[in-house]
Amino acid sequence: MAKQNPQREILKKVGRRMKRYWAGILASLVLALVYVVMTLTIPILVGDAIDCILEPGKVYFSEMAPILGKAAACALIAACAQWVMNIVNNHMTFHITRDLRNEAFTHIQKIPLSYLDAHPQGDLVSRVVSDVDTFADGLLMGFTQLFTGVMTILGTLLFMLRIHPGIALVVILITPLSLLVANFIATRSYSMFQLQTKTRGEQTGLIDETVGGAKVVRAFGHEKQTMEQFDEVNERLGHYALRAIFFSSLTNPCTRFVNSVVYAGVGLSGALIAVSGGITVGNLTCFLNYANQYTKPFNEISGVVTELQNALACAGRVFDLMEAPVCTPDPEPPETLAQVRGGLQIRNLTFAYNPEKPLIRDMNVDAKAGQRIAIVGPTGCGKTTFINLLMRFYDPDSGQILLDGTDTQSLRRKDLRRSVGMVLQDTWLRAGTIRENIAMGKPDATMEEIVEAAKMAHAHSFIRRLPQGYDTVIGESGGNLSQGQKQLLCIARVMLCRPPMLFLDEATSSIDTRTEIQVQKAFDALMEGRTSFVVAHRLSTIQEADLILVMRDGQIVERGRHQELLAQNGFYAELYRSQFAH
Repeated sequence: MAKQNPQREILKKVGRRMKRYWAGILASLVLALVYVVMTLTIPILVGDAIDCILEPGKVYFSEMAPILGKAAACALIAACAQWVMNIVNNHMTFHITRDLRNEAFTHIQKIPLSYLDAHPQGDLVSRVVSDVDTFADGLLMGFTQLFTGVMTILGTLLFMLRIHPGIALVVILITPLSLLVANFIATRSYSMFQLQTKTRGEQTGLIDETVGGAKVVRAFGHEKQTMEQFDEVNERLGHYALRAIFFSSLTNPCTRFVNSVVYAGVGLSGALIAVSGGITVGNLTCFLNYANQYTKPFNEISGVVTELQNALACAGRVFDLMEAPVCTPDPEPPETLAQVRGGLQIRNLTFAYNPEKPLIRDMNVDAKAGQRIAIVGPTGCGKTTFINLLMRFYDPDSGQILLDGTDTQSLRRKDLRRSVGMVLQDTWLRAGTIRENIAMGKPDATMEEIVEAAKMAHAHSFIRRLPQGYDTVIGESGGNLSQGQKQLLCIARVMLCRPPMLFLDEATSSIDTRTEIQVQKAFDALMEGRTSFVVAHRLSTIQEADLILVMRDGQIVERGRHQELLAQNGFYAELYRSQFAH
């Protein structure tokens, strides 16, 4: 099977998204035609005016005046057509790029977490923001100059053939040389622009990571290594950018050289024909004017082609993101649970991030409704992965997870997650007010409900001390709030929603001991009658659990209550003694 041309495929995808704006494209083409016709009519009128000048003292002003008036009217109509065409083109371009960004951002909501985990955030941001901007610039230049350029070339050829076919033939014979030069350079510059945009995304990802982890970088004195890493990426970006610019910058001077050859050919052949009386001086002037107008679009189109190479390379990265495989679709029709009781049965569960390195193997758990299950074990044993599987952030490779006897694969993800309140070790807050962040899971909550949830989470006292209380606006990731305060706001969210099940992954890891005891009491009240899975490193917080699952290397090696596990004197007892040894 022949390998498909990537540029052609990208152009097809762009074309499909332009179809809805066919009226604007048609209007742009009509306006471009009006502009070109009016522009090309002016040289004929100027040539006619020149022919009214025969010799000193013999000038037909009565015939020249209306001709110049028509030329002025043509210039005015051409200017108006160009102005309206630019408005139409800008409107289309920014609506197409708006749709592209919306489509890309909507797709990000549907792709699995495995894709997001495997790609740097900065690179994804670069695709949706910088690459779409570059694509918009190329698209706008294409609309503005490509239409008029092509029409100008065709129009001037027709006008020149009408005036004198012989001289026009000289132009036609030299023209392919300009096209060959432009095509030769364009095909080589595309690969350079691809490398440039890819490296720019890598650089954006590095900057995003470094700025986000600035405190860690400075705390561990990693500034020098970070600078060296940035310098290496920056050097590569500069190298690729220079090569792309070098190849693309060859286009204009090369086409200008060919265009000069065209102009010289027209001037020489036209002068010889004019001497023999085969063409008037006015028509020769008109022809030379057309030669300039004919060659000018080649320079503009060569610039457009260069910009389009960059735009297509950026569009390719955006389409790669938009074509990333989405999560497996929800079943149609989905199973429904009238009332979630919270019974969870896990049957022969197997999962691996990398098929060559299995993590969870043949796991079986039976959690009764209302039970409090604790999951303990060393770092990397699969505790958080287990929670991610329960939430369907990832789907198992094999096995089943049953909620109240119903396979979670047969439920809509939205319905499953609506039944669960989740607090992670890593907090996440969006830019907005404190009130909006607490009410994220229940947007229609009243102010009284929000305050009550904050009191249960023991966040009310510090919120009152903020400048505008619950209406205080915080930045992305919580602004100047401490890690403990951010975690309390995340806990308040769950307190507000009061879901049938709770998944807590080190939910109190960033809170001071005194507040932790108070929050733990609130959690105890909230977990009453609710199925709860608690991931904990501090074993003191899970001694009252109904069932403790001890994980090691992706498998449950022990299970039971606290005292039972201590009596077994196994791995759990070893973990316990390591924390409470005197």
